Amino acid sequence: MAYGPAPESNAEALDWLARHDHRFGHFIDGGFTAPEALFDSKNPATGKGLAQVSQGSAASVDRAVAAARRAQPKWARLPAHKRAQYLYALARLTQKHARLLAVLETMDNGKPIRESRDIDLPLVARHFYYHAGLAQLAPTELPGMEPLGVCGAVIPWNFPLLMLAWKVAPALAAGNTVVLKPAEYTPLTALLFAEISREAGLPKGVLNIVTGDGETGAALVAHPGVDKIAFTGSTSVGKAIRRATAGSAKALTLELGGKSPYIVFDDADLDSAVEGLVDAIWFNGGQVCCAGSRLLVQEGVAERFHAKLKRRMDGLRIGDPLDKCIDVGAVVDPVQLATITRLVDASDGDKYTADTPVPQGCFYPPTLITGLSAASPLMQEEIFGPVLVSMTFRTPAEAVELANNTRYGLAATVWTENVNLALDIAPKLRAGVVWVNGTNMFDAAAGFGGLRESGFGREGGWEGLHAYLRPRGKTAALKPLAAMPAPKAATVDGLDRTAKLFIGGKQARPDGGYSNPVYSPKGALLGHVGIGNRKDIRNAVEAAQAARGWGRATAHTRAQILFYIAENLSARAEEFAARLKAQTGSSGTAEVEAAIARLFTYAAWADKFDGAVKSVPVRGVALAMNEPCGVIGALCPDEAPLLGLISVMAPAIAMGNTCVLVPSQPFPLSATDFYQVLETSDLPAGVVNIITGPHADLAKPLAGHMDIDAVWSFSSTDLSKTIEAESATNLKRTWVNTARARDWFAPEAEGRAFLRHATAVKTVWVPYGE
Repeated sequence: MAYGPAPESNAEALDWLARHDHRFGHFIDGGFTAPEALFDSKNPATGKGLAQVSQGSAASVDRAVAAARRAQPKWARLPAHKRAQYLYALARLTQKHARLLAVLETMDNGKPIRESRDIDLPLVARHFYYHAGLAQLAPTELPGMEPLGVCGAVIPWNFPLLMLAWKVAPALAAGNTVVLKPAEYTPLTALLFAEISREAGLPKGVLNIVTGDGETGAALVAHPGVDKIAFTGSTSVGKAIRRATAGSAKALTLELGGKSPYIVFDDADLDSAVEGLVDAIWFNGGQVCCAGSRLLVQEGVAERFHAKLKRRMDGLRIGDPLDKCIDVGAVVDPVQLATITRLVDASDGDKYTADTPVPQGCFYPPTLITGLSAASPLMQEEIFGPVLVSMTFRTPAEAVELANNTRYGLAATVWTENVNLALDIAPKLRAGVVWVNGTNMFDAAAGFGGLRESGFGREGGWEGLHAYLRPRGKTAALKPLAAMPAPKAATVDGLDRTAKLFIGGKQARPDGGYSNPVYSPKGALLGHVGIGNRKDIRNAVEAAQAARGWGRATAHTRAQILFYIAENLSARAEEFAARLKAQTGSSGTAEVEAAIARLFTYAAWADKFDGAVKSVPVRGVALAMNEPCGVIGALCPDEAPLLGLISVMAPAIAMGNTCVLVPSQPFPLSATDFYQVLETSDLPAGVVNIITGPHADLAKPLAGHMDIDAVWSFSSTDLSKTIEAESATNLKRTWVNTARARDWFAPEAEGRAFLRHATAVKTVWVPYGE
């Protein structure tokens, strides 16, 4: 079938640019600044300039942050209903100006107008509508929470306006103000949206836009007046931001790259799977972080599937993005085009290029590469272009192994007519989002985000709103707590006792062969504890990895074992209370009772921290499932030797994680007594591992270990910067105290906050209907 051109008019967009003389300053404190240090924003389809925008400096960022800081208290004090009204107005105005926004987005980005008009803009409006509802409900549904303050948002060029909505809507709904830096290549729709926000009556300073390149973004990330950074972009930049914000107490969410698997089983509707694949990899020219760029096809149907796919590729139309008949538009910039070309040219696979005309300029044809091994660079590295790589598999188990053979974990797609197979495979995939018999399904109600080097945090849903809130109230500074000093003449009573480490369900001597004496306040020698080192951490992590089957145990089973641990601790309550008193000089009775109660709390939560079925506007359901993080490493509180360790351990294992715990440094003997309780409570070997030693020495190998998925620190030694910086190796999640105290006997020391940190939300989309 021949398609004639159906061009969309860009007259209104050009008129808007002309009204601004094709020159833009920043949008700060409710108005545009005078243009400065201008650079070109070009149409990638034509290479022609659209406008000149300002290169943001440190001074520009200072002004924007100051404006946001001035506006934030008043914005936060507004009644929730009033904030909801503003968000509702932004949603309505987005709809009223939808065509102008869509056309400008296509001109600035190069994506087909059908995508801007029919996908991006409706989702932008949906996010503001949805978050208007969250703003209305948050005070009653999330009592005791308050906004973070000023949020810095740095967004990419592939979905300029949609990424703005993902960041701005939840931040404003929660009562924060925003300084946003759009991508250098695609700043124009952010500036148009800022102008539209004035039509909504949005108070001055609530939303600020500072344009510029990576240096502008770095200045925003580093600014001491910013309380939270929300970043979407490349994994390499995400790692740099993690290191730059380490120890700063800034909240951080990262939505980064991916190499998402697209799995086709032999019973799939192959024609539907091909159509889904077109959307998965050639939507937005493959410039999508969750693009289904790794095709895994079951061996028996691979030849047929590839033949169908090639025929479909030949029918794709490439050209002017403003033509409504076009399937694949322009690559965003010649720099990105050169990157795609270089990666494909270096590949040793069998390349198939779509037999379709390719215009001159910043365009790249749809390409399929087969014959690669799992270790081939193109099977591992994100190309971020219209390039698909493919392998075959024989069994479902092999499909899962190949799918998870990546450092990323953003999204995955499963095609099969067997619902049992689909729901068996989905939980096994290491991805934050899994689509069944569909792809690229998004909604404001359904959390989106990744695992591993695809980042952490979720965009959308209640889970996304939590990232812009914190518990109300101020916390006291946490003072370092030292061990009892060695007396001039120690009192030694009874047999010598050396507590070992606890690794893989067994007591183990420390690798280094060193130990520390532990004294009572009165100078009695209570015993010795081993000094763990990085090799002990390694051994403990290996044991924790080997025990990951714990996450597949039923929640009921985990609850029973936690109850059993509490029962066995209760039987030895007097002994543990006496040990606490011997170490600290204070009565330990209340701490033991609180520890037993806390075990009961998490035994109760083990089968009650439910997921949710999200109300998404499709024929289907989006299941938000709380999955264990994996292996959690934790530096336990010094000031509550038994209660602190249990307060960290219990939520972690209740949710199916395994853990490596470094107990109280000055008072470690309660932890080494406690592993005797674990040995008699049916807890599988390796689920809990305990390494004693100096927190400052063990923090770095713990946080830097590539097989640990999350690190928590409640140590009285301020190790937050070390942990957050080291975590950038594989972008593991962190939860650190930044030297702020926590009352381990108070309600704030248990409950949903701990459970949220012990889990990751996986959204599984299951459409239905013929």
